[in-house]
Amino acid sequence: MTIAIPAERHGLTEDEYRAIVARLGREPNDVELGMFGAMWSEHCAYKHSRALLSGLPTSGSRVLVGPGENAGALDIGHGLAVVFKAESHNHPSAVEPYQGAATGVGGIIRDIFTMGARPLALGNSLRFGPFEADGQTDGATATRNRYLFDGVVAGIAGYGNCIGIPDVAGEVVFDAGYSGNPLVNALCLGVARHDEITLARAGGAGNALLLVGATTGRDGIQGASFASATLGEAAEREERRPAVQVGNPFLEKLLMEACLELAGSDAVVAMQDLGAAGLTCALAEVSARGGVGAEVDLDLVPRREGGMAPYEVLLSESQERMLIVVRAGRESEVQSVFERYDLHAVRIGQVIEEPVVRCSARGERVCDVPGAALADEAPRYVLPAVPPADLDALRSVDLEPLATRQPSVDVLLELLGSPNLCSRRSIWRRYDHMNGTNTLVGPGAGDAALLRIKGTPMAIALTLDGPSPARLGALDPRLAAASAVLEAATNVAAAGARPIGITNCLNLGSPESPAGYWRLSEVVAGLADACDALHIPIVSGNVSLYNETPDGPIPPTPVVGMVGLLDDRSTAVGMVWTAGDELWLIGEPADDGQALAGSELAWRRGVHGGAPRLDLDTGARTVELVSALARDGLLRAAHDVSGGGPAVALARMAIAANSGATAVLGGSSAAWFGERAGRVLVAASADAAGEVTARAAGTGVPAWRIGAAGGPSLMLDGLEVGVADLRLAWERPL
Repeated sequence: MTIAIPAERHGLTEDEYRAIVARLGREPNDVELGMFGAMWSEHCAYKHSRALLSGLPTSGSRVLVGPGENAGALDIGHGLAVVFKAESHNHPSAVEPYQGAATGVGGIIRDIFTMGARPLALGNSLRFGPFEADGQTDGATATRNRYLFDGVVAGIAGYGNCIGIPDVAGEVVFDAGYSGNPLVNALCLGVARHDEITLARAGGAGNALLLVGATTGRDGIQGASFASATLGEAAEREERRPAVQVGNPFLEKLLMEACLELAGSDAVVAMQDLGAAGLTCALAEVSARGGVGAEVDLDLVPRREGGMAPYEVLLSESQERMLIVVRAGRESEVQSVFERYDLHAVRIGQVIEEPVVRCSARGERVCDVPGAALADEAPRYVLPAVPPADLDALRSVDLEPLATRQPSVDVLLELLGSPNLCSRRSIWRRYDHMNGTNTLVGPGAGDAALLRIKGTPMAIALTLDGPSPARLGALDPRLAAASAVLEAATNVAAAGARPIGITNCLNLGSPESPAGYWRLSEVVAGLADACDALHIPIVSGNVSLYNETPDGPIPPTPVVGMVGLLDDRSTAVGMVWTAGDELWLIGEPADDGQALAGSELAWRRGVHGGAPRLDLDTGARTVELVSALARDGLLRAAHDVSGGGPAVALARMAIAANSGATAVLGGSSAAWFGERAGRVLVAASADAAGEVTARAAGTGVPAWRIGAAGGPSLMLDGLEVGVADLRLAWERPL
């Protein structure tokens, strides 16, 4: 007999509905069906990625909390932990860019202070289609891309600035593959004492369930299901607008301070943010993790709208709400804290021994579902994985004719002023990156942000990066993921820190086709490859699938947030060299056609193919070498070689120092503009040159002395360009 699915909007397949009936021993009612539809969505259940993710390296000597909680936590000494995570808010931002980006920021902040950590910094990784019409983008699409960009940047600035958390790190990439489907990945990092870390695991039958923060409205209902579906045509996207949440950063500031005041209190058993799937998700996850149940009276939930049905109350994704498990008899103690901040703190139910989520409304039971069935028992799909049919042809494109061209100053200036490589000052100046007085190095001033840890000599390095080259995902998803990890690690090392942990956002299209699942499996494999090579654990992360429009999927875009540690922040390294410094290029050689695959130069010349290469072992040793050289005070300046290759990296350092240099790169376009992660330009005094040579030789890392700093111009292979001209090109407004 065929069982009809009562409501297609829940996104459940017929087989999934059958599994629910089998698990419950009966057919679900409408409320329960909505709960399963949200919790078994890709956004919440990771149906297509969980099996793959289980193979990632997640353990290490510093790991205090790994994947599965609201955020990951690493020991940094002095009894302190750094707590961090990245999340995506792509689908909401494609529909309502301001609120989509703003609530993405709000949600990731809650993930951090839910853990008992005070948020110190934000970062973001953004992808948009081009602003100008060209062969791939028409005028209307370009205008829409600009609208999305403006709204997203305003939303990030509006929320972060109002709540008082500095936005210090990130990147922005433009490519036609993101037209109509922007990527908005947000990261938050905080610090907590070990004894203040709070987990989201309910326990103790009779303990109270308090719903705190904002009232519950109809905004964001079915947001999790919406984020698990392909974006349709413009009219369909407009219909999805009510699924986008609306944020209030001022209320979240109050909520944050109240929750942090309670961090470490023995009155609090657990805290859980009400994010995707709202109260349903919070109840299911905290009860399932603790092996207990939850009994709730939905009539007690404070509401901002009248006439809300139980379905709406359970699935609302109204922002700035938390579920707190409080020890029985201590409710008034906790409620008094929230009252001082003028916030709701309402007892809506209690923990029960039976492992079910049981809710009632108007005296009638509306759901009775095992929490584990909602949170842990969604089906896991392992599908056929087949590379795209055109992949071999794409990789066979010959880049040697472009690689062997003679480079020119005009091409260098063109790349410096291109949308993907020019200054981001017009963006990050809208973010308050000095709030909290912890920022030592902010956006634009170095390869990674640096944050002081007050009361200690330490600093944290933070970066959020996609693959280098940026378009690598279209050619080799596995290499793209490995490159993103190596790029982030290199940025942290160039700032003088040693990498200690990773969070990630994996952004891809639908996994349901053989090519789509192949891309997903390759990206996860690339993450594992790089983390194993670098011996760095992944402690948190996010997978965002179904990022596609009727024109097709986005390029596979793995984004990596990397945290590094400086035991002594006085050893930090910047980008500013001093006249007379010797310049070195450290890392795997990249002076052939493969180094241009996916590069900015190749894309601007319409060459969208090639077979890229990456030596992870050499890259890992390069990271270790550069970090050690910095720690031992042997480097004056450092900058990773990424977008635009060594010539653009040298130009950026010259602009930062307001001083030129003379360098020999090899005289070909590949040598100047080749892009491959894991390479670093460093400046060292003449006295330190011998030690740099010996250290590199001792670790087997290729290193070339390419020139020396000084003078008013940058001389590359005998071609000269003034620093003032470099600055003029780079500061070209977007």
